[in-house]
Amino acid sequence: MGVMESLGVDGLLSDVQRMDKRQFFFQVLSFGMIVSSALMIWKGLMVVTGSESPIVVVLSGSMEPAFHRGDLLFLTNQEEPVRVGEIVVFKIEGRDIPIVHRVIKLHEKNNGTVKFLTKGDNNSVDDRGLYAPGQLWLTKKDIVGRARGFLPYVGMITIYMNEYPNLKYGILGLLALYVLLHRE
Repeated sequence: MGVMESLGVDGLLSDVQRMDKRQFFFQVLSFGMIVSSALMIWKGLMVVTGSESPIVVVLSGSMEPAFHRGDLLFLTNQEEPVRVGEIVVFKIEGRDIPIVHRVIKLHEKNNGTVKFLTKGDNNSVDDRGLYAPGQLWLTKKDIVGRARGFLPYVGMITIYMNEYPNLKYGILGLLALYVLLHRE
């Protein structure tokens, strides 16, 4: 018995070849509906929360013990003023990945503008070293959202798939195999 036969790949390949165009079309259509539903849910969350990224994953241990690597954060971005002690997610010019840290200091000007300084709970210094060159404070435009809730460690799946790209392709392959084997 060959490897292909023992894995059942021969039978799978013949099933795929026997699949008529109509079945294939409906499977592609079903997959497209799942993807478009997920996108609609994401866009709906963006509108409801006012955040360009309503869900983020904590990627480092800089916020321990408040949040751990892999925690999934739920964000909102209302118009209320930022306060000291609040945990915010912000983007820095020139960096793709947002940062989750706590506001430690506010700087209010006479004209009403407010700037603020952040720091990770587990870090020994403030975030000025992370900001763009010449930037000493964050402003409202840098904020992606404010942490309002979390699910512990749920985001580890995302971290593993980014750290081990082959895992991502393996999971997609297993899902495709499952769909092909369990179709009616």
